[in-house]
Amino acid sequence: MLMIKAVIFDWDGTLADTKKAVVQSFQKVLGEAGCVVSDEFIERRMGIGTKKTIEESFRECDMRFDDEMLENLAREKIKIQVSLTEIVDLFEGAAELLEELQGRAKIALATMSGRKVVDKILPEKRITTYFDVVVSADEIVNPKPDPEVFRVSAKKLGVDPKDCVVVEDSVFGVRAAKAAEMKCIAVPSGAYNIEELQEENPDLMINSLTEKERILDFIFSGM
Repeated sequence: MLMIKAVIFDWDGTLADTKKAVVQSFQKVLGEAGCVVSDEFIERRMGIGTKKTIEESFRECDMRFDDEMLENLAREKIKIQVSLTEIVDLFEGAAELLEELQGRAKIALATMSGRKVVDKILPEKRITTYFDVVVSADEIVNPKPDPEVFRVSAKKLGVDPKDCVVVEDSVFGVRAAKAAEMKCIAVPSGAYNIEELQEENPDLMINSLTEKERILDFIFSGM
């Protein structure tokens, strides 16, 4: 029998469709730096963190960079993304699932988006009060697939990692959840399809957050 006490949600591609905002903000700063990559290149790195994505983009473009350059571009990217929150929408079923979970389990948001982005968008979408804890990229040294963001979330919640379940849309996120010794629900609402996610052996595979009863049964009944 599962003893789930906390549910930890990823943000980008899991609770919210942030693809346009993320891609536009990255392409703006990368383009100005003379680095050209495809939108898909960026989409498939959503969740690993801003600096890491910029770094991998420069490597793809065979361009030189240093830490100061990465810091400056990351700061500019976040500023642009903050200005694009109006084009971000919650996925269907997200708010309803959060509402159903509230009071039945502790809830955390664990995202590799910057704190400025999160602090602006959560109130706009009227979901701030659902989260007991919010952990952003600003508090994390090692991006996914390192489990740090989930371990920090569990620690702040005061819950043993083995009593947590993570909801994720990326292979990096599923790997991070597994490395943190947490259960994982995978949803193909981001850049990765069902087959790619299933290869990572999530504990539950769903098609969308609208499958509320399946999700709740897994969390609270171990089914």
